[in-house]
Amino acid sequence: MDKKTLSSPISIWLFLATFCLIFYGMGASFVESFVNYPTWPLIGANEFRDYHRTLGPLIIGYMVIPILLGTFLTFLLIWVRPKPIPVWLVLLALALQLIIWISTAAIQLPIQFQLSADGLSIPAIERLIFTNLWFRKIPQVIMSALFIWMMYLVLRESTHPQHSDQQ
Repeated sequence: MDKKTLSSPISIWLFLATFCLIFYGMGASFVESFVNYPTWPLIGANEFRDYHRTLGPLIIGYMVIPILLGTFLTFLLIWVRPKPIPVWLVLLALALQLIIWISTAAIQLPIQFQLSADGLSIPAIERLIFTNLWFRKIPQVIMSALFIWMMYLVLRESTHPQHSDQQ
């Protein structure tokens, strides 16, 4: 096996870090989407605004920043990726991430700002849950499946290097 046909260690580490951030972000956002959002109507109207304003910075630190870093690292994979991963697969994953970010900026953030400013609104929470599912969670699941596929390609190369020549 010629060293030129193997992936570089930096490309492997970059992919591994990206993979971890993608799945960390998915787990964190699933808790937010499927546990937190549906329970918001149970919070009293008098307490909701303070709760929501306190929650925001925590979400940014523990969820948004890691997801943003995962998107940045996905972007780097365009140039520095393990050899068995085709660039079109990275570009497709990045496109799905961009759909999520555009939806976040255009739809979900305005709803979140409304909730912080006005307090508890069941229609706003219902709109947040609905748009979050269709414009963030579904693309995120598809994008995560692409990362599983990419991981398969990388692992296949490490166990059967002859497959890397077929890409």
